[in-house]
Amino acid sequence: MPDITPHENFSKIITQLDRDVKRGWRGTLAGTAMLLLVAMYCAPALKFSTNTSANMRLAGILFLLTLASSIYGLLQFHELKKVRDRLNEQLQHSIKQRKRAEKLYGLSILDPLTGLHNRRFGEERLEEEIERAEKSGDPLALMIFDLDHFKEINDQFGHAAGDSALKEFSRRLKKAVRACDVPIRIGGDEFLVILPDCPRDKVNAILSRLGAPEVLVDCTKIPIKYSVGRSQYQFTDTIETMVKRADEVLYSQKRARPSGSGSFSKMPAPEPLARYN
Repeated sequence: MPDITPHENFSKIITQLDRDVKRGWRGTLAGTAMLLLVAMYCAPALKFSTNTSANMRLAGILFLLTLASSIYGLLQFHELKKVRDRLNEQLQHSIKQRKRAEKLYGLSILDPLTGLHNRRFGEERLEEEIERAEKSGDPLALMIFDLDHFKEINDQFGHAAGDSALKEFSRRLKKAVRACDVPIRIGGDEFLVILPDCPRDKVNAILSRLGAPEVLVDCTKIPIKYSVGRSQYQFTDTIETMVKRADEVLYSQKRARPSGSGSFSKMPAPEPLARYN
């Protein structure tokens, strides 16, 4: 069961207060009405009493005291309702403030162009996952992507085309990874994916789902070529050591490819890496 937030708990208290006020209000009204009916019923009988004057005075005093008590109770419930209304206003204001704070927090950890998490969030999350893997012994994998010939896309088609390529690659990346994985835009044309509970044999399956993304710019299909490096958590690993091993694999793959500017002819997705650090 999800934890109940303070706002939800406070809302339940106000709802309970509403029920109590309504029950008390109805009960006081019913008591006042019953008192009036009793007074109307008993008044004729008091006229034929041997001590009518004394009984009438006593009944009148009791009736006035009870009626005053009932009216006072109604006024108290009215004041209690006003307190409830003020509490509800404060709750609604607090909820709006919380939503605004959550929105600002979301903006602080998300990359505005791609919608992926940003580098700041990625470093914090990777540190948490490394600590968890160290304690639990569960597998943890890391993938780093670098778009090939990205500068040529910007130079030949403009920065808008480069932005489209980044967004399309991010979209494909989010579809390829699992729900528990954390895709991150490190900056520029570099991406990182944290894969908790992911053994070596599962990484290839995620890469195969990424395929060969491409973007259409001015009736020209531009393949989004990329290199990828990856590493698996080893005992005593840190953020720096995991990223360094993944970088080594990535740049080894880049060096193994033919040099030269991108022709933007379609190329297949990278095959599963033989080397794995």
